[in-house]
Amino acid sequence: MLTNLYLVRHAHSIYTPDELERPLSEGGFAGAQTVTELLKEENIDYVYSSPYKRAMQTIEGLARYIDKEIHIENDFKERILAEKPVENFTIAITKVWEDDDFSWSGGESNRIAQKRGCRAILQVLESHKGKNVVISTHGNIMVLIMNYFDSSYGFDFWKKLDMPDIYKCSFNEKKLIEVQRIWKNSTL
Repeated sequence: MLTNLYLVRHAHSIYTPDELERPLSEGGFAGAQTVTELLKEENIDYVYSSPYKRAMQTIEGLARYIDKEIHIENDFKERILAEKPVENFTIAITKVWEDDDFSWSGGESNRIAQKRGCRAILQVLESHKGKNVVISTHGNIMVLIMNYFDSSYGFDFWKKLDMPDIYKCSFNEKKLIEVQRIWKNSTL
């Protein structure tokens, strides 16, 4: 009996320094509608989201369509890169992916963020065996979770993600069996 986790990277958002309340952009709302269309035929049993507004907005339409409550899980929030905005994002993100134990001041290392995200994923797998579960989250934490189960998912994979993006991860108990991309967004 397989458990399918549909990991959804949130749709495009309007940048604000307030991570928690950053909303989707106009294009992001269009992307969220596509997420709804792609997932409404997948017989979804449960819907989880990061507490961040953009993640919740990405799957609100789906939750309404299938009449399911969105369960908020704090451990699905994006990794904290640093306490304050970094001067050069590319340099900062590259450094944390080069060394799993490195963290910027006030930020999370890959290892710490991965541990947080995987704790939540393992709880979902335990609680919802044999079910189809949508998890709306963020690029870095999503790839760190996938990397825990298969090391081929890393920094290069993260750089190729779209906003939004969807990966169906099929598990036998807690063993990842297959990953299938069901979203290819080349227009946003």
